[in-house]
Amino acid sequence: MGKEIMKVSYDMLLKATGGFSRERLLGSGSFGSMFKGDLDGKTVAVKVINLEHHASSQSFLAECKALRNVRHRNLVGIITACSSIDFQGNDFRALVYEFMPNGSLDKWLHGVVGMLSLLQRVGVAINVAHALNYLHHECETAIVHCDLKPSNILLDDDMVAHVGDFGLARFLTEPRHPNQSSTIGIAGTTSYAAPEYGLGSEASTAGDRYSYGILLLELVTGKNPTDDMFKDGYDLHMYGETALPDQVLQIVDPTLEEGNITKEVDDRREIQDALQRRVECIISVISVGVSCSNHLP
Repeated sequence: MGKEIMKVSYDMLLKATGGFSRERLLGSGSFGSMFKGDLDGKTVAVKVINLEHHASSQSFLAECKALRNVRHRNLVGIITACSSIDFQGNDFRALVYEFMPNGSLDKWLHGVVGMLSLLQRVGVAINVAHALNYLHHECETAIVHCDLKPSNILLDDDMVAHVGDFGLARFLTEPRHPNQSSTIGIAGTTSYAAPEYGLGSEASTAGDRYSYGILLLELVTGKNPTDDMFKDGYDLHMYGETALPDQVLQIVDPTLEEGNITKEVDDRREIQDALQRRVECIISVISVGVSCSNHLP
């Protein structure tokens, strides 16, 4: 039997977030705003749904459905949901999640809060892969995330990655196969969405795989797929593909240069071995990223 879900009211969430104060605001998007809160002695993240957005109610229901019976160490855990009215009589919807103290991967990749080592980036890649494998192959009904990107990947105290924001998630209800599609189209973030989605294709596990490939390339290069350098058909996929295998160090994130290897290792041969392993690791990640982000014919 599953754990009993905590019941929360608008008043409880109002108090937990200091009146949804600006000081508690963690971030905001088209579907809502996220606040840091203190609920029942535990630090939480409260996502207040923007009901003025035409698709927000659908997003709220999709996230509740996707996360109702989904539990995995690399998914952001949902604690409870609230569907109520505020003190002015307006409809109110909110989701309460586990709090991830190290914030989003996006902020780490682009220098807002700090820098990630190569080991940490590979760890993130593995964590996200575990989450997708669970959603696609281990759930009773396969789930397609449909909006995988760095801002939807959150890091805990130990820098373990957790995939969050299931507002666009889709269930695959037919017998599963590798490229199975749902019957509902999707509209994820364009720069991370598979090109076939722009042509009207339906949600599929292959779409998540494409997004994961772009994520891997961004992890290693530090380049956002919307960077000004990507235009006229030239994209992050091609950027990684043309660098393989001999030019990868020319496109790697500058913060991933040799670093402290020469300081930590005295023996010249050990230094060379360590650098070679580093290059091989970078080549491997870029290769997987390129393979995953290949356009479907």
